[in-house]
Amino acid sequence: MDAGDVDMVAPETIETELELEDMKKRLKEMEDEAAALREMQAKVEREMSSGQDADAATSQANKEEVDSRSVFVGNVDYSCTPEEVQQHFQSCGTVNRITIRTDKFGQPKGYAYVEFLEPEAVQEALLLNESELHGRQLKVTAKRTNVPGMKQFRPRRPNTSMFRGPYMPPYYSPYGYGYSRPLNITCFVFDFFFL
Repeated sequence: MDAGDVDMVAPETIETELELEDMKKRLKEMEDEAAALREMQAKVEREMSSGQDADAATSQANKEEVDSRSVFVGNVDYSCTPEEVQQHFQSCGTVNRITIRTDKFGQPKGYAYVEFLEPEAVQEALLLNESELHGRQLKVTAKRTNVPGMKQFRPRRPNTSMFRGPYMPPYYSPYGYGYSRPLNITCFVFDFFFL
């Protein structure tokens, strides 16, 4: 270019460049904001998980403590009320709670849990094993504590459909659907032949 020439830039390109710079600035601000949000979310998740672990530990310890003061009572009569079960175990110690398990229709399942205030009452209650209530012999054992994640292993049942052999199409009777006997066809002699 000569010294006398003037470099002319179209005003549209200048505006476009300004818009592009503005968009880059906004994009940078949004990325910074997203990074700050991710950092805050990670911090909150760390705090929540540490709080839940502590709550879960205290909850599990509380369950174990309650279970150490409880007994399982099996073969309970379906017409038994919690008051009758409480009277039966009153001699062992102070009963805190009676739980008679029911199905989804509210019918008793035939077993109950008895929670005492003192852990020593469990040993007294175990002596009532094979005692009778409503003419049924009760099974009394110490309540076990369920450990989370320790599900009792149940093997899967084998798939018997694989061992049935080759495919056999269904048999259709030649007489129609199901069993039927052939029609009894009789010959009719018409009177007009003999007229």
